[in-house]
Amino acid sequence: MRAQCVSSAAVAAAGQAADGGDGEQAADAAVAVLVARAVALRRAGQGGLLECFASVPDPRDRRGIRHSLATILGLCAAAVLTGCVLMVEVTAWVTAADEQVLTAMGCRRGRDGRLQPPCGDTIERVMAALGAQGLADGVGAYLAGQAGIEATPALIAGPALLPAIAVDGKAIRGAIGSDGLIPYLLAAATHGPASVVIAERLIGAKTNEVPEFAPLLRSLPVPVGGCVFTMDAAHTVRAHARLITEDLFAHYVMIVKQNQKGLFDKLNSLDWASVPISHHTIETGHGRREKRTIQVIDAPAGLGFPHAAQVFLVERYTTRTMRKRTKGSRKYKKVTVHTAVAVLGITSLSAREAAPEHLATYVRGHWSIENKIHWVRDVTFREDASQVKTAARPRIMVTLRNLAIGLIRQAGHTKIAATIRQIRNNPPLLLTILGLP
Repeated sequence: MRAQCVSSAAVAAAGQAADGGDGEQAADAAVAVLVARAVALRRAGQGGLLECFASVPDPRDRRGIRHSLATILGLCAAAVLTGCVLMVEVTAWVTAADEQVLTAMGCRRGRDGRLQPPCGDTIERVMAALGAQGLADGVGAYLAGQAGIEATPALIAGPALLPAIAVDGKAIRGAIGSDGLIPYLLAAATHGPASVVIAERLIGAKTNEVPEFAPLLRSLPVPVGGCVFTMDAAHTVRAHARLITEDLFAHYVMIVKQNQKGLFDKLNSLDWASVPISHHTIETGHGRREKRTIQVIDAPAGLGFPHAAQVFLVERYTTRTMRKRTKGSRKYKKVTVHTAVAVLGITSLSAREAAPEHLATYVRGHWSIENKIHWVRDVTFREDASQVKTAARPRIMVTLRNLAIGLIRQAGHTKIAATIRQIRNNPPLLLTILGLP
């Protein structure tokens, strides 16, 4: 666990102790809170879903609680799994939930012996007061534990494909922050068909993704030694390269563009024409044909980028058949459009650790966070059109959507929308995906 997995209440308590003049006690208190939070997140990742929700700090007064936070969050997660987008849809689904679901979630029985779900007002109050970052940490730890992410030993036998984590940001366009701006989240997600979000942080109003990169990676709920981090060109900075290699003992695959002009010019000036194509792939589908090639060489001396071992050039040639209407005519005709894109990159992986086909896989796999997480949230869950706009509720809904996508994929289902349609009228399937008896 990393030191950044600490609640705001713990930070405030440590700050008050420091203001009181007892720095040693403040340091001890902060360490104790960090250890407790680390243990809680570890248990969240290793236990079941309800144990994960039980690790989230409950904002309510302990007196008068009728439904546990784990029960409320579990029912809300189940509602999102059935396709509920609006908060009113979530509360309506919970109040009418099947008895089998209420039993599995641990709902209490009333005097008449019937299971009583939490009412809509209770859910609204909990969502308004709940700490969004605490929920995101717990859910990320749970999904990471289910994904089996762990430190990877050094490669000795030869190059191999290592576990990879993509870092990228997304705006919650349907929400409005307290400052009147659209909230923006920076997230870390695994590569591959079962891509899941394992950590996320809110980007402040007066900053951007770059300063939040290090806190996000330090807060990851799993050891990442030996893993590969991929990111877009905005994060190709020396500080990030040092953090990944020296602090996390991991590797990076970075894209180099004009925002790092000196580094870009050095790579662009290399004699790529004399470098043979090391690997290529051809894919067809959806009316297009795409050919990708990669050329790889050892990083030249004097590059000035921390721990750079190899540099590469990826080229993508696309042939797409489109229907186009000429100006002034109602008739369409098929036209063939050709495009070509070239991208430079740099990595800390040596030739002994990554072959060209592995580097090409990392570059391509980075977009899994876009098309398997962000795109699904926008299209299937209609996130940008959501009416959940204020306070912490938009972030909480984002976390529940990430959880729903992760649970469906980790259960072996690849089609999110089709699985949601099956879940709506099938409580046993819902409980199976939630991992509940």
